[in-house]
Amino acid sequence: MSAARTVLLRTGGVAFRLDRRSTVLTALGWLLAAGVAMWSLTLGQFELGTAEVLRVLGGGGSLIEYDIVVRNRLPRALTGLGVGAAFALSGAILQRIATNPLVSPDVIGVNAGAAFGALAVVTLLGATGVTTVAGALAGALLTAAAIVALSANRGLHGYRLVLVGIGIAAMLTSAISFLLTRADYHRVLSASAWLTGSLANRGALHVAVIATALALAVPALLVLARHLRLLELGDDLATVLSGHARRSRLALVLLAVTLAATATAAAGPVGFVALVAPQIVRRLLPGRQAALGPAAATGALLVVCSDLAARLLFAPAELPVGVVTGVLGAPVLLYLLARANRIGAAG
Repeated sequence: MSAARTVLLRTGGVAFRLDRRSTVLTALGWLLAAGVAMWSLTLGQFELGTAEVLRVLGGGGSLIEYDIVVRNRLPRALTGLGVGAAFALSGAILQRIATNPLVSPDVIGVNAGAAFGALAVVTLLGATGVTTVAGALAGALLTAAAIVALSANRGLHGYRLVLVGIGIAAMLTSAISFLLTRADYHRVLSASAWLTGSLANRGALHVAVIATALALAVPALLVLARHLRLLELGDDLATVLSGHARRSRLALVLLAVTLAATATAAAGPVGFVALVAPQIVRRLLPGRQAALGPAAATGALLVVCSDLAARLLFAPAELPVGVVTGVLGAPVLLYLLARANRIGAAG
């Protein structure tokens, strides 16, 4: 890549190479996502103008306007932005490590593991809040460990990872169904919407959970992301070129799983965002790499746009955001499967 299109930054002895086109795409994606999120604050049964929303955010407005904007719509929008970014980062990391565009936390069962862990905590223990996050994280980590243990034979090969993940996801889906049959009726109703992926009734806790996860993961990714290109060369070559390839891969997989688990705990297993966002970026950037910054921005934009559509399409009735992302993402998955089958590769 030419020097004219890259910028080299050094911070604390660590060098970061920024591609200008990737940086522009990231900034544009976040601007669009923030704009859609801001627009969503004005829409609903109680409509407000942009000036009124800005006045409320600045500390003015009536108590009713404050309750609608700050306590209801703002946490939903912020959670959507964070969840979209977290899912997209998780998908981009896993796709690049496995060098397979079909690998994402929802396809290979990591999201199902997180959902099972969170649902088990809620239905069996009656716990909520931070305990639910812990249950989702434990479920996702155990699922990821099982997938890697069953599929890692001389390295993480994309198709084996997908096939093993699909099998484990099917088992977890059955386990989730069993938990729902044993749970209280009212918990089943709330869990059903959450299992589809929903941003309804999000609050400050959900914002804090996803913001904390991103605040901890992003600095680590800034350091570890430079190892991704090396890991894409394959296990044997990566081990020869770097003695830390295995540790770097493990750290990146843990980050991807943690991001997916936290996003699932905050909004449920919102489908296909982790799959679709990196694929959009691959087709917008030269070299077809799922760059992490643009992927995060694209994921955030996808979720807030899908949530806005879920709120408005059948108003006053409201769809879970996972329904919209599923409608958008399923054709992309079919396209990727057909393309991989046609060219005999995973690209």
